[in-house]
Amino acid sequence: MKTFYFTFVEKRKIFYALSIILMIASLASVLIQGMNFGIDFTGGTNLHISVDKQVKIADVRQALEKTGHGGDQIQELADGTFQIKTQFMQQDDQNKYVKTISDQLGKTEVLQATAVGPTIGQEILQKGLIALFIAMVLMIAYITVRFEWRFAITGIISLFHDVFITIGLFSLFQWEVNITFVAAILTIFGYSINDTIVIFDRIRENLGRVKRQDLAHVVNDSISATLRRSLVTSISTLLPLIAVFLFGGDTTRYFVLAMIIGIASGAYSSIGVAAPLWYDFSMASKRKRF
Repeated sequence: MKTFYFTFVEKRKIFYALSIILMIASLASVLIQGMNFGIDFTGGTNLHISVDKQVKIADVRQALEKTGHGGDQIQELADGTFQIKTQFMQQDDQNKYVKTISDQLGKTEVLQATAVGPTIGQEILQKGLIALFIAMVLMIAYITVRFEWRFAITGIISLFHDVFITIGLFSLFQWEVNITFVAAILTIFGYSINDTIVIFDRIRENLGRVKRQDLAHVVNDSISATLRRSLVTSISTLLPLIAVFLFGGDTTRYFVLAMIIGIASGAYSSIGVAAPLWYDFSMASKRKRF
């Protein structure tokens, strides 16, 4: 079967420009809008309620004002079903809160209630950041031992690229960031670096066979040879994720959404960012020798 060939190295500035635009937009969104942290990190009470009759968010807001919590966050999930994020409450206070809403709107049923104290929320956030840092350090060590430091640095840059774009989109659309988001980011780390290592392994293999060959040709040939595998793997992973996102319910929605963004970004960065960056680093090292 004939291998598709494309001059990735020669077109790398286009890939770089697109990545820089996306990362600047992500940074701007995070700085301006911030992140919509869920109660896993901020602490509080998360209520999924169902109201017997047809009501709108404005009606729920009016009912919350009677409880003294008019500033609570409300999201309509389906007809008559709402998610309310409020401050941390003990069970008795929560019962009074729901009763007041029920008195205003009609029969109200609590479908799910989650409460996290502020201290626990901060602890979860700290442990999540520590987990991300440890994962990054271990990946740098692994790639350095298996390949070389240039592969490690470019691999980590592409990982940051994927994670930052995922964070930026969650900030832009104010999707909720909870503990499952951290799990998704760690999964993206592993998935994206695996895709990148496949290309790096082919580059190393081709360098050993044709040491005198032009470096740009080696990179282009290596990406082209693994392109079909990378795309098939990514698409076959994305299809079930999209199905789960559409039909899997609210519990896993944001986890799956983060995975979809991260895997799509990872497929792009492995091909258009990591390998071309390695080429630039290698050429810079060669120029310093002479």
